[in-house]
Amino acid sequence: MTDQDDDQGHDRDHDHEHGREEKGRTPRLATGFADADRSAGLLLWQVTNRWQAAQRAALKPYDLTHVQFVLLASLTWLQSDGPVTQRNLADHAATDPMMTSQVLRVLESRGLIVREPHPHDRRARALAATPDGRALANRAIVAVEACDADFFGALGEDVPAFATALLRLRNAADQGLRDA
Repeated sequence: MTDQDDDQGHDRDHDHEHGREEKGRTPRLATGFADADRSAGLLLWQVTNRWQAAQRAALKPYDLTHVQFVLLASLTWLQSDGPVTQRNLADHAATDPMMTSQVLRVLESRGLIVREPHPHDRRARALAATPDGRALANRAIVAVEACDADFFGALGEDVPAFATALLRLRNAADQGLRDA
């Protein structure tokens, strides 16, 4: 960090950061960060992509995409508490409702889930993982959790604090969506 950087890596002298050309150089992005490795958003993007690649590899033997696994595992988890609607599932997994519907059609065509009449709402359908779907989710979760342990193992004893920080971010984002 230079004398001109503050604690977050922001350059106090933004001239070169905000489009003022230095002779022979293309102007940099007009960012408040002196170093890309100080941007929490970029770092989250990079780490998320690497984590998703590791999860894709872990799920390949189960012939499941990551989103298929998340929805199947979430459904398996949720259905123990009663009927699950597509909306309940999408909310739990934080997935787009349209994409959720498309993925559920694939899982249904593979015999991993069924859509049945909802016992309390005649307009809704209740989703349920089939015995094959539950068995697959329970086999795949072992690989997913092993992948997570390996990937997040670099944090050592900080994993619980990291999970707590992620929970705070998710809850704040959820609150922001509700307030919007």
